[in-house]
Amino acid sequence: MNAPVQPTPPPRATLLSEPAAAAPATSASPLTRWIPPWVSARGWQVAALLPAALFLLTVLSPPLNHDVAAVLNFTERWLAGERLYSDLIDVNPPLIFVLNLPAAALAQVTPLSGVESLLLLLVAFCGLCWWLSARLRSGMGEGPMEAACLSAVIPLAMVLPGYDFGQREVLMGTAAIPYALLAARRMRGLPTGRWLLLGTAVLAALAFALKPHFLGVPLLVELAVLLHRGWRNLGRSLRDPVPWLMAGVWVLYLASIPILFPDYFGHVVPLVWSYYVDLGGLSGFRVFLVEEMGEATVFFVMISTIALVRRFGPAALTLWAATAGAIIAAWVQHKGWSYHVAPTWMLGSVTVAAMVGRWLDGALPAVRARAAAPAVSALLAAAFCLMMVRGGEAPFREITFEDGKGGRLTNWLRTNAYGERLLVLTPDIWPIYPALNYANSQSTLRFMNLWLLQGVNRTCPENGERYRQPWEMSRAEFFVYRTVAEDFARAPPSAVLVTRHVGIPWCGREFDFIEYFNRHPLFAEAFRNYRQEGEIEGYKLFVRNE
Repeated sequence: MNAPVQPTPPPRATLLSEPAAAAPATSASPLTRWIPPWVSARGWQVAALLPAALFLLTVLSPPLNHDVAAVLNFTERWLAGERLYSDLIDVNPPLIFVLNLPAAALAQVTPLSGVESLLLLLVAFCGLCWWLSARLRSGMGEGPMEAACLSAVIPLAMVLPGYDFGQREVLMGTAAIPYALLAARRMRGLPTGRWLLLGTAVLAALAFALKPHFLGVPLLVELAVLLHRGWRNLGRSLRDPVPWLMAGVWVLYLASIPILFPDYFGHVVPLVWSYYVDLGGLSGFRVFLVEEMGEATVFFVMISTIALVRRFGPAALTLWAATAGAIIAAWVQHKGWSYHVAPTWMLGSVTVAAMVGRWLDGALPAVRARAAAPAVSALLAAAFCLMMVRGGEAPFREITFEDGKGGRLTNWLRTNAYGERLLVLTPDIWPIYPALNYANSQSTLRFMNLWLLQGVNRTCPENGERYRQPWEMSRAEFFVYRTVAEDFARAPPSAVLVTRHVGIPWCGREFDFIEYFNRHPLFAEAFRNYRQEGEIEGYKLFVRNE
């Protein structure tokens, strides 16, 4: 006698399969009714990562950010034997140059250029922070919506700055993401592996040490952790190794500077304090009227308003605290430049992802949330992508680079000064950098640019002449005047690149760098051996006679 045939159960719906036809009507979500039936959850997961892939292609395309390129160029010169803060004078503390050494060294021992080596390591750094974030999110009790939204937005946030990729602010914002997630775990008392905790804390400490302004981020995050635990658990907070570990990294770094780089505090910091801090700076109020700073501030206020309405869990709280620290760091610098506010967009976007995901997990039944999560995460990532794609920025800056000022100068230097040493007399960073990097050329100037001449010439000379006489110059101006002439005469470069646009106030007539330095006999004697080769985009190129 044959056994009765058992009915076949309907297939279960999963994140990787389409809902079964026999699924109950209650499993259909209003958020997914409009989705075509042929679109699978896997397809939405891929779509959620497409914005990150788009921005990854953007940051790998020319041009490299001008400040990032300038730091790389200085690091290459340092590795080649010039002394940092003596032969190479810059306002940046030494850590960013130390962190660029692997890229400069990689370029020396492989066929990769300096720019290619740096981009490779920057992408690897983002991959490391992405991996740390995934590990730290494990066991956090994320619902399907929160998990999907964070998985889509975290990798996007790391490349979202576009042209500013590689800036110190972007490095800080990238490392702050896993650090904030670690703080959320500490709030909840979840166990974290020793090496995972150690690696995340040290990486974040190094990133926050890049600028003193960045210390506001860990300060607010640790304050959030402390308040969440409550004063009754103060002993537990004092036994927490993370803040002590980070503080130890900062103390060691600060103590190492006068030992390893004695000229930084002795020579560079006084110049920065006297001439650089107020150069192009705005008042505390006016900085909020700058477009980039104003937009970021509105974004932060919107996030903060939502955060005040309801609680979204420890992850959203620590990410919001990090965003608050980022907007304060941007304001303190009184410039309002795009890379200053980049961490606000990065950390703010991840905060929004955590908030939206958490809210939808609570508002929808579990079945509906699970079914709609891939589509919602894709739409959220697309929204942030569109928010950051605006005129003049990524990816339009990259698309138009070859035909723009930077591309034309790069091609001109490749043709006329490829692989050569150049004396570059200009207050500009862009587009000199990355044009020098792409032309494999090295500047011979001790500074990245002539910002110091701008700083000491903000007012007209009291003698009524266009230039101060050497005996009337301040020590800072005479240092530039003397070292440029002496270095030029001692080892004449192959070419001299000079700008017409000096950015110095008009005092009867325009400030001319060649005329200014030609008053020094050593410079005048050496410059007689140069002839003008051409001019492009306001830059004149003089090449040495054979």
